[in-house]
Amino acid sequence: MNLHIHQSVYRERLLEHLLIGDLLRYSWLYAGATLEVSQPSIDRSGHDVVLEANGVTRHVQLKSSSRDAKTANQNVHLGLLAKPSGCVIWTRFDAGSMTLGPFMFFGGEPGAVLPSLADFRTAKHTKGNASGEKKDRPNLRVIPVSRFRPIANIPDLYAALFGNEPQPNYEDGC
Repeated sequence: MNLHIHQSVYRERLLEHLLIGDLLRYSWLYAGATLEVSQPSIDRSGHDVVLEANGVTRHVQLKSSSRDAKTANQNVHLGLLAKPSGCVIWTRFDAGSMTLGPFMFFGGEPGAVLPSLADFRTAKHTKGNASGEKKDRPNLRVIPVSRFRPIANIPDLYAALFGNEPQPNYEDGC
């Protein structure tokens, strides 16, 4: 049995916990343990987690794919536009060890709104209806990988999120 296929929800939650844990560890070691993490009870506005540090609140949509995946784009929820400093963190990971990184980031500078999604095409359902038609998903836009900013590690991701200078000797311990 392929766990990556049959336990995809488990994998998604594992990757989320690993990412949040790495960000919390970085905050503990280098940012005075100031990172706060909240999770919505209802997934209505497109964000999976709310991160706050240095006076910056980030509503974050989380995405993931293995380093070997050929994923060319991600669907981003329009609801992020209405949230303070909405952004998307696309975590790449090693499928064998579940080690995180590198990361891809789509968002503005700390404190800035999400870049406009007006020029991106509307996402479609992956499965067709009874007639085989794949209907539009009006609240999602397709963002190509080329519009995401590559980020090598947790210190650089923390800086992209909250504006801190990354610590040069940080090792994520994975």
